[in-house]
Amino acid sequence: MGRKKDLILLVCWLLLAVLGIAAAILWGTRRFEMADPAAYWAMLFLIPAIMLYVLRMRRRSAMVRLSTLPALIHGPSDPLALFRHLPFAAGVLGTGLLIQALVRPQSEDNWQDVRREGIDIVIALDISASMLAKDLRPDRLEASKHVAMDFIDGRPNDRIGLVVYEGEAFTQCPITTDHRVLKELFAEVRSGLIDGGTAIGTGLATALNRLRDSEAKSKVVILLTDGVSNAGTVQPNDAAQIAEQLGIRVYTIGVGTKGQALSPVARYPTGQFRYEMVDVQIDEATLMNIADRTGGKYFRATDEGKLKDIYNEIDRLEKTRIKVTEHRAKNEEYFPFLFLGCALLVTGFILDRSILHHLA
Repeated sequence: MGRKKDLILLVCWLLLAVLGIAAAILWGTRRFEMADPAAYWAMLFLIPAIMLYVLRMRRRSAMVRLSTLPALIHGPSDPLALFRHLPFAAGVLGTGLLIQALVRPQSEDNWQDVRREGIDIVIALDISASMLAKDLRPDRLEASKHVAMDFIDGRPNDRIGLVVYEGEAFTQCPITTDHRVLKELFAEVRSGLIDGGTAIGTGLATALNRLRDSEAKSKVVILLTDGVSNAGTVQPNDAAQIAEQLGIRVYTIGVGTKGQALSPVARYPTGQFRYEMVDVQIDEATLMNIADRTGGKYFRATDEGKLKDIYNEIDRLEKTRIKVTEHRAKNEEYFPFLFLGCALLVTGFILDRSILHHLA
């Protein structure tokens, strides 16, 4: 084979090897993070290795004088001669892959541990007949239910329960994270479910009883009423003392416009309520005392917008604690490069010592 043709073959094989190394580096750097990128400088040692191989090839190339050119063109040729430089090219590519392995490509696994410290909340809702007054739309009770359910939607990490009270109190829904069921039970609430009256103390005591065994770090009662306590076996201030001892904060809400409101005063024989303008009377002093004593806050809701603002403020005051811990793990990804590099070096060595040995 002529020297020029042999050189061209060498260049082609080396070009394939270099392209293979470049592809491996490009693929690796796009997919992985390199732990020791300084190892890439080892690629420079391939340059003198290639130069020495070329010098060695030139020294081994024999000068043969032929009397006629046709003798060279039509003379016998060995197809394996095309692969004479394949072992060296395989060695170059294998060495490049080993250097890529030395750079230590790494992948990264990220995950998070999320700890939610939810708040246990019980809403104590007054459902006495006066809650049907029309100063809130469509009435105080329906407006209170609607805003409370919006509040529930904004607290997905908390356990929330519902206590309703008139002359007595009962638990409509224990504290739960199943807010769908809670809202369904909220929707079923109506006035007249129990004896008439306004038992604020009993309603609060029932709510406290639901939170007494709670292991939550923060426990809250939202007590909503539109009147004055006139029923029940527990006085509001006594219930506030119990809340203070249990470490339960109570936010109190007085619902009703200031002045007069169209309120139910009697029932017709048909069962429908008869409405008249009556004075709105809310025992704000008692509600303030309950809130102050337990570390809560008292609010006055004179319309639907104000009631919504109140729940929004409670939502800001009682933030659920969410602790996020980030974890990272490095995974070594050098093995494919190491395996392929060794495989190419071994393959090149075997070819050079067997099939292509006579071409050396």
